Order: sequence, then C-alpha cells, then structure tokens
Amino acid sequence: MAGTPRIALVTYDPGDEEHKDRDLPVLTDALRDAGADAVAVPWDDPSADWAAFDLALIRSTWDYSRRAAEFTAWAERCARATRLANPVEVVRWNADKRYLGQLVRAGVPAVPTRYLAPGDPVELPTGYEYVVKPTSGAGARYAARHPAGERDAAVRQVERMHAEGYTAMVQPYLTAVDTHGERALQFFGGRLLHAGVKGAVLTPGTPYDADKVAHPDVRRWKPTAAELDVAERALAAVPGDPELLYARVDLVTGPDGQPVVMELELIEPNLFLDVHPDSVPRVVQAVLAAAG
Repeated sequence: MAGTPRIALVTYDPGDEEHKDRDLPVLTDALRDAGADAVAVPWDDPSADWAAFDLALIRSTWDYSRRAAEFTAWAERCARATRLANPVEVVRWNADKRYLGQLVRAGVPAVPTRYLAPGDPVELPTGYEYVVKPTSGAGARYAARHPAGERDAAVRQVERMHAEGYTAMVQPYLTAVDTHGERALQFFGGRLLHAGVKGAVLTPGTPYDADKVAHPDVRRWKPTAAELDVAERALAAVPGDPELLYARVDLVTGPDGQPVVMELELIEPNLFLDVHPDSVPRVVQAVLAAAG
C-alpha cells in the first residue's frame, strides 16, 4: 500500500467519564511514531467515515454487550467499507458465549455451561457453588457467584436478565480461580504475544448488578505447555479458520488440575500493554501489516 496507512482504533465513547482503555493512547502513539495516521474512533460515532480507513481495528468497544444487535449491524457495515479486524464473522460468533458449547463439541476443554434463554424454566444447581452471567456481557456485568443451595438471589438475577432479553449461562464456580487466578494468553499476528494472570473477579455476596473490577491484580505469567496447548486448540476450533489478528484465551484450572477455557476473547480484549510494554513493537508491526 502506497502512502500513509490510515488506521481507526475502534473504541467506545466515555462521555464525561475517564476513558478506561489504558492501551489506547499507548498504541495510538506507537502507531503514529511508526508512520501511521492512527486515530481513536467510537464505534457508534455517526460521523465516522469507515471507508476512509485502511483498517478498522476493534480495540475497546466495551459497551457493545448492552447493544449487541446494534454492534453486530455496525460491524457488518464497517466490514463492507474497509478491512475490519477481527473479521465480522468472528465478531458475530464470539459476541454470544454459547460458542463455549461449540468448543466443547470440538473437543476443547472448557468450563461446563448450561444456558437458560428467556422463557426457559429457571433450573439452578443445588449441590455446588455456581456462577450466573449473560451470554452477551463484558467486564463481569450482570455476573454473580452463588453458594451451593442458595437460590433466591440467583432466580432474581436470571429473571432480571430474561426481562432484558438476555440468555443466562450457568457454570460451576471453579475454586482454583481463588488460589491460582485466571490466566490470559494473548495472541497477535498469529503468535503468542504474552500472558498474564489475574485474581478472582467474583467474590461471594457481591450483587450481580454491582460494578466489578474486571481484571484485578494483573501480573505477568509464563504459560505452561498444557495452557498453550489448550489455547491453541481453542483458536483452531473457531469456525471457518478465519485470520485472527488478535485473540485472548482466558483459562482456569479445572477440578482435575488441567487448564480449561473460561472465555475466548476475539472482539475487544484488553491487551494489558501497561503490564507488557515490551510487546508494543510487535503489536505495531502486526497492525501495520494488517493495514497493508
């Protein structure tokens, strides 16, 4: 591509609040220093001319889960106007966490999950601690941890989600999260970029509609061979074998001591560049290549 690459770093509009994406200014400046015309653009900015960019890189559209249908429609329009990363078919697939069932059917170890759509009877576990959250969510919004035998609060949570049109997902709470944390393996340009570990997000007794710290106490982590194997198997199971510019695979330790997939973040994962500043040049190189 001749000339200066124009790159939109797609984000959300924080309004009067401080922007929560700490990666955004770091990546914007680094791309500009590398010769790109890089700008941050909210995905729902009606004045944005997506065709004017060589690449629309989804970075922190962290409000999309509240408006999932609107966001998917935007991704369709944007993909027709320019190159969208990740591709729109990946956005559609990854926006609904029912993809976990597809991973399991593909032989990828993942946290066991049941789904309760609006209209379904609210059947909840009784013999173990469990988590309830929406299939379309980010930042632990509408997620809560319920003790074994406790039902009333969980029923209210599911009823609230159903009233707002969300499908609920129910998972056993894997207590290794409290002791070993949750590992996040980041991939960029098709290769492992870095990994981190964070503390437990959900604490007992925290209401589902309370604000939560999505990534507490993130620190660097060297993934084990088993973790890397599961992460790579999860990415290989994404339908259509799409070209993924970036991906984050969140893993936890299962009851047998082996890693299982908690989530596969292919839309707007936090890259934790503040924890891994040495990764910035590799990210810039991959983004510039994608814009070309």
